[in-house]
Amino acid sequence: MKMKKMFKIGLCMIAGVVLNALPAIAGEMSSDGTLKELNEMKSRIERLESSEINDIEKDWMEKISISGLIEVEAGHASMKYKDSETPNAKNSDITLATVELGIDAEINKHVSGHVLLLWEEDDTEPVDLDEGYITLSGEDVLPLYLSAGKMYVPFGSFNSHFISDPITLEIGETRESAIRAGFANDLFDISISIFNGDIEKISGDDRVKSWVANAIFTLPEDAVSGFGLSLGASYISNIAESDGLEGEVLAGAINDYVSGVGYFLNASVKERFFIGFEYVGARERFAPGDLSFDNGLAYKPRAYNLEFAWAANDDLLMGIKYGKTKELGDLLPERQYGCVLTYGLFKYTTVGIEYLSGKYENGDKSNLFTAQLAVEF
Repeated sequence: MKMKKMFKIGLCMIAGVVLNALPAIAGEMSSDGTLKELNEMKSRIERLESSEINDIEKDWMEKISISGLIEVEAGHASMKYKDSETPNAKNSDITLATVELGIDAEINKHVSGHVLLLWEEDDTEPVDLDEGYITLSGEDVLPLYLSAGKMYVPFGSFNSHFISDPITLEIGETRESAIRAGFANDLFDISISIFNGDIEKISGDDRVKSWVANAIFTLPEDAVSGFGLSLGASYISNIAESDGLEGEVLAGAINDYVSGVGYFLNASVKERFFIGFEYVGARERFAPGDLSFDNGLAYKPRAYNLEFAWAANDDLLMGIKYGKTKELGDLLPERQYGCVLTYGLFKYTTVGIEYLSGKYENGDKSNLFTAQLAVEF
């Protein structure tokens, strides 16, 4: 195919030289028939050039896909402090909460590229390159793949029907420049990722030694009529690398690495009833003073999230949740309850309202109302 394109382009170049000489040749020719043949040749060459350009443009348009997300939110939050000397607080705001623009390119059958730009008001201004990686895939030859670049390494799942992120994401989500290699088919996705994290031992050196392993089982859609199931487990060699805990490590270093584990299960019945459970937590205790919220104690941070949702029809969905944390101080609520209602206003357009109530380890209480308008494309 490539040789054929090169031949066409070469032919166009030669024809261009001939066309430039047409006026001189035509001046020496008096035959109307010869002039007619030359004009017909010129028309054929122009059609060939136009066809070649259109084929190239069409080829690239078919290989590149663009997607996006826009979320506008209005919220009201209140905090009631257990300490009577601390005044209670209330605030409200309207924000362009999220703008995402994703670009996916299928370079060829075995190579693809992914870029995701993210803008979050007050968090990632002006724009953050959230993801950017290349994937090599065995496709129908071997069910193996390798991804390299900036990515969210597969520690945790964090699926939710709520507007707000699940409480497990706050201590589990981990974005790094990494290499991920794995095996995937219709049932399983198993992989190992390696990266050089930002959190080192106090006496350690700066090199690639952090890693994540994960395994996910997904029940094929046609295996059990009307029933969907996905479950998995993951392991991280240093949970302090998670985006939520990384900023809480004092001096950017810890006494010793603390590994973490995550488990999740998501199930659905006839795409009407949904249940999701997830646990994320440290396997051992951090040394006293490693974390900003540990009050000088050896903390073992962990969290879980449980959700139920019911889709009354294709547009209306209602859900409830319960989240719990352990040994996270005042970083996150110790207990969290919530409910959500979302409605598909138009195609790819949803509106939703959410309420979350939280109680912290020290007795403080929080209430948060959020309304959201979201568009996907």
